[in-house]
Amino acid sequence: MIFEYFSLTDPGMVRDNNEDSIALDVDNHVVVLADGMGGYNAGEVASAMATTFIKTELGRWMTEGGYEANGREIKRAMEICIDNANRSIFNAANSNPQYAGMGTTLVMAVFQGVRSFIGHVGDSRCYRLRGGEFVQLTRDHSLLQEQIDAGLISQEQAQFATHKNLVTRALGVEDTVLLEVNEYRAEDGDLYLFCSDGLSDMIPDSRLAAILASDGTLEAKTNTLIDAANAAGGRDNISVILAYARSKPLRKGLLSRMLGQ
Repeated sequence: MIFEYFSLTDPGMVRDNNEDSIALDVDNHVVVLADGMGGYNAGEVASAMATTFIKTELGRWMTEGGYEANGREIKRAMEICIDNANRSIFNAANSNPQYAGMGTTLVMAVFQGVRSFIGHVGDSRCYRLRGGEFVQLTRDHSLLQEQIDAGLISQEQAQFATHKNLVTRALGVEDTVLLEVNEYRAEDGDLYLFCSDGLSDMIPDSRLAAILASDGTLEAKTNTLIDAANAAGGRDNISVILAYARSKPLRKGLLSRMLGQ
């Protein structure tokens, strides 16, 4: 399977700084997106630490033999990278007063042939568009999701909840954190959307699906997603990574048009 990527982050319409961070290792097919939280500048420190560490360490592991690894080994490598990144953020938060309380949610992926490994902590999300079917592959680690699961609140009521951003899991908050990882089979034409809640909180799933299904390059779709979130108020930082899977190389002319070149 061949993958193409495009990524972009935007501060939104309300906040002065951007606490989101994105990282791509195109050669090793490692995708990382983090949404930081904490005091002044601390959130962006936490998210940058997470994306930089995971891209570097997981990319190195893939280069040194990760493509020959089985699914269990890839999941374990992802978990180890998350554990080490978590400890680095936690130690920095506890040794520097200006970073006290910082942390970050995160969504990540490793693509290996026809296999996709999607991991997340918190409420940063991954969606997949396949043959017109749009599904959320991650399940938020949040108080709101727990209430939905317990039947205390409906999906419709959840859209208007005031506590959407209370996460139950994040990197750097405690000395250990659990990464949830799931393996999926990638198919020709799959389009994966990785995003921070600055996008998913502002745009309903039906609108996200319509934008992804529209004609245009990955860059154009990414810009449309971010523009839509800002038009809806842009209350938070907005980050998007798109990953498109195809089974055969495109003709050069078509590839150039898709990539906007």
